[in-house]
Amino acid sequence: MTRSSTLPAGATTTSETLPAAHSGTFLLGGDLPVHRLGFGAMRLTGKGIWGPPADRAEAIAVLRRAVALGVNLIDTADSYGPEVSERLIAEALHPYPAGLVIATKAGLLRPGPDQWTPDGRPEHLRAALEGSLRRLKLERVDLYQLHRIDPAVPFADQLGTLKRLQEDGKIRHIGLSEVSVAEIERARKVVEIASVQNRYGLTDRQHEAVLDHCDREGLAFLPWFPLGAGRLVHESGPLARAAKRLGGTPAQVALAWLLRRSPVMLPIPGTSKVKHLEENVAAAQLELSDQEFEDLSIWHAS
Repeated sequence: MTRSSTLPAGATTTSETLPAAHSGTFLLGGDLPVHRLGFGAMRLTGKGIWGPPADRAEAIAVLRRAVALGVNLIDTADSYGPEVSERLIAEALHPYPAGLVIATKAGLLRPGPDQWTPDGRPEHLRAALEGSLRRLKLERVDLYQLHRIDPAVPFADQLGTLKRLQEDGKIRHIGLSEVSVAEIERARKVVEIASVQNRYGLTDRQHEAVLDHCDREGLAFLPWFPLGAGRLVHESGPLARAAKRLGGTPAQVALAWLLRRSPVMLPIPGTSKVKHLEENVAAAQLELSDQEFEDLSIWHAS
C-alpha cells in the first residue's frame, strides 16, 4: 500500500517532483547530486542507540518510505547499534536504487548503551571500514566520516589512514564530525574534505562559525540533532507564529529554516516512525517569508 505524504497547509507540490526534491540539490564532494533534506539512521536502533529496534518492520518501512519520498542521502555509522543501523539499511534497500548516497562513519567504540569512546587508531579505522563495506554490501563508501578526532592518536595518522583507504578505492569522499574551523583546515592539508557534521539547529547554534566556514568553502554541512529531540514543540514566539501561518508544525518550520539558512546545509533528521518521517520530509515544501526567516534567525541565536 502506498502512503501519502503529510503535507502542511502552506506546502506546495507537483506530480513531477518528490517531496524531498523540493529541498534543492547539492553536489556532495562536487560530483554526487543529493537532495538537501536527507535521513539520519541513528534512531532506527534500540534504546540508548544500542541493539535492534523495538519494531524491526517499522524500521525497514521507514527506510523504504524515505527513498520513496525522494530522500537520496542516508547517514549512518558503524557505532549505531553498533552495526545495527548499517545492517538494516542493506536489508531494506539493497540492491540500492541509482543515485542513493549512503554516508557512514567510524571512530567511536560502544562499550554500552549511551556510551561512546573515541578510537582513531589506524588499524581500527581500517577494520571499521571493511566492516561497514561488508554490512552495507558496498565496494566503496560514497562518504566516509571520521566520527570523532581521537586526541590519543596523532591527527595525521587518522586522516592519513582515510586518505590511503581513499587511494585504495574504498572511499569516494571523506568527511569530519564535531570539529572546529581550525581542525577542518588542518585536515584539508592532509586530504580533501567534502563534508562536516556538527551539532546544529534552530535553537542550538554553537557551531555557527563552522557553518559559515563551510558555506564559504563549499563544504557540505550536515547538522545532527537538528530538532533538539522534540524541544521545539513547546516553543512559542516567531516559531509558533510561522507554524500557524503555514499550517505546519514547529519542527517542520525549524527544518525549513535550516534549509534556507545556507545552500550547503544538508539536514538529516532521524526517526523510527513512518508518520514522523513523512512530516519531516514535507518540511522541504514549506516556504518561509523573508520576515519569518529573519525573525527566526534572531530568535534563540547564541
